[in-house]
Amino acid sequence: MSVEQHHSGRREATATAAKLTAGIDWSSTHHAIALVDEHGGQVQRLDVEHTAAGLRRLVHCLQQAAVTGVGIERGDGPLVDVLLEAGLTVFVIAPNQVRNLRRRYGSAGNKDDAFDAYVLADTVRTDRLRLRPLTPDSPATVTLRMSVRARQDFVAARVAMANQLRAHLQHVLPGAIGLFSHLDSAVSLAFLTRFPTQDRADWLSPRRLENWLRTQRYCNPRRADVLHAHLVAAARGATGPEAEARAGVTAALVAGLSCLRQQIAALDEDIAQQLARHPDAVVFTSLPKAGVVRAARLLAEMGDARGRFPTPESLACLAGATPSTRQSGKVKVVAFRWAVDKQLRGAVMDFAGDSHHANTWAADLYQRARAKNHSHSHATRILARAWLHVIWRCWQDGVAYDPARHRALQALEKSAA
Repeated sequence: MSVEQHHSGRREATATAAKLTAGIDWSSTHHAIALVDEHGGQVQRLDVEHTAAGLRRLVHCLQQAAVTGVGIERGDGPLVDVLLEAGLTVFVIAPNQVRNLRRRYGSAGNKDDAFDAYVLADTVRTDRLRLRPLTPDSPATVTLRMSVRARQDFVAARVAMANQLRAHLQHVLPGAIGLFSHLDSAVSLAFLTRFPTQDRADWLSPRRLENWLRTQRYCNPRRADVLHAHLVAAARGATGPEAEARAGVTAALVAGLSCLRQQIAALDEDIAQQLARHPDAVVFTSLPKAGVVRAARLLAEMGDARGRFPTPESLACLAGATPSTRQSGKVKVVAFRWAVDKQLRGAVMDFAGDSHHANTWAADLYQRARAKNHSHSHATRILARAWLHVIWRCWQDGVAYDPARHRALQALEKSAA
């Protein structure tokens, strides 16, 4: 072989290697990787463990092959962090998309880790123009997102345990249900700690209950007559040895709820501190009825990578605020959008669902949607879509929401004057 042929072969090999794409089917213990050339042929396949050594081996392999893009089913976690730190271009392809893409290569559509890795790599090769590279959020935003989602999980656990306690009290002490505004409130849990059985609750008189309420610094201890009447009117619970035995379950549930309340309060304080330090806090705390936790949730789920949402429509679609339109011939169907970021949708809908109580423009949009016989959830989605255009503009510019500069709101108030 001549020197020219040798260098020509090396140039061809380099050109081919430069056009490789990779797909990674991840799991908690190991990852399947496939490398695909420009013609769709699989040139390499390997499995690595989810360890520091395994991830180093993975990155070395991808860098040696000079892959132009990596397809993966999730956009966060240690694996994605390692890929981004290595300077690799990552494309997130949702699992439901991968499930549909399997049928490109056969009708069975069976799940296989190695095959899914190939599907991801080949999709990056063929659909690169339709995919958007993953833009990472700042560490402050990622940490805030973890805190907000942890709080959501604790709140869900508190609701579930409160429901369990309510079902338990139906047999043990029905009078405690509805005695205070919330079964898992501090005063309600204190009451169940002091009076866990029907026998102990029977000891109470209006005067004794009032004195106890004062020790708890209850807001209106003079309501003791009303509260005592509620206890007396309710169905009687278990008494005697059976009640004492069941009091242990009551105590366990009360202790669990008390612990959850403490942890949620600690997270609230931590979230408030993180939000105060975040550069984008001014954008989200300025929104009507945003508060601290709601503003933090909106910020965390939207992130601070502006390139992720180049238009307000792209944000509204991912948040599920726009309908899904299907058309075939003369038939056009507008339906609920299911393929969305559920965490982002939850944050946006939570904000929009309460914003119309504090903003004239939002109230007008919501009421007009309800006047058209739309349900509350549908009207909230309509309002959310409108809000996202406003939020997106403030978010892109890094400025607070200013009602005086909201032209639709000013026009509405001027017409009402």
